[in-house]
Amino acid sequence: MFLQWAFLISSATLISAGSLSNWERIVGGQPANISEVPWQASLEVDGEHDCGAVIFSDQILITAAHCVRRRNLKVYSVRVGSSKPNQGGQLVKIAGVMRNERNTNDIAVIRLKTKLQLGDSVRPIPLADKDPADGASALVSGWGRIKYQGSVAKTLLKVTVNIVNRRVCSASYGYIARDQICAAAPGKDSCQGDSGGPLVSDGKLVGIVSTGNGCALPHFPGIYVNVARIRPWIDNAIKSLM
Repeated sequence: MFLQWAFLISSATLISAGSLSNWERIVGGQPANISEVPWQASLEVDGEHDCGAVIFSDQILITAAHCVRRRNLKVYSVRVGSSKPNQGGQLVKIAGVMRNERNTNDIAVIRLKTKLQLGDSVRPIPLADKDPADGASALVSGWGRIKYQGSVAKTLLKVTVNIVNRRVCSASYGYIARDQICAAAPGKDSCQGDSGGPLVSDGKLVGIVSTGNGCALPHFPGIYVNVARIRPWIDNAIKSLM
């Protein structure tokens, strides 16, 4: 089965370095300029990077539901147009949030108080309207940890992974919902602090960083919200917030 080799490369005994409840989730990546992934945003809490987010329009962003659980929206702000965490670019406060209440969906839509100034380093990305093909190349980016429980990235990182066959991923975790997709490559993954960030394939947003078992563990690909499957909810959430 295509890509199954990616999870058979290690004969080492696997030990759990996390769990599906360890939500915050770039390992094996390389530095990226924000102009390479201009749809990438940083969701800050009390002025510090906490999660990733994705620019859908000049006033709407998408992130993971578990990244916006606090009731007081005043603690949140969104930074765009900068490769560095907590500095530069545009910083905008949040006006409203719509969260999906189903755990496997783990997705939320954010409305900003003021519109973003779009340009080369701040640009929306279109949403996927169909599932990515097994084995398709996908790019994930963020300012998360460079290894499980390791140090956080000092600049924006990117890494290329591949979409994993659903049956292969389900065999690893026991169950994967239809509104989830998996992606991995040997030694490459999203990690803590990348949650809510983009998984992009063929120029479209196909996934939102959600969860997984540790970071870059063999046999345990990263789990992402399947944007194409959850798109009707996203469309309705946007209408409700505007």
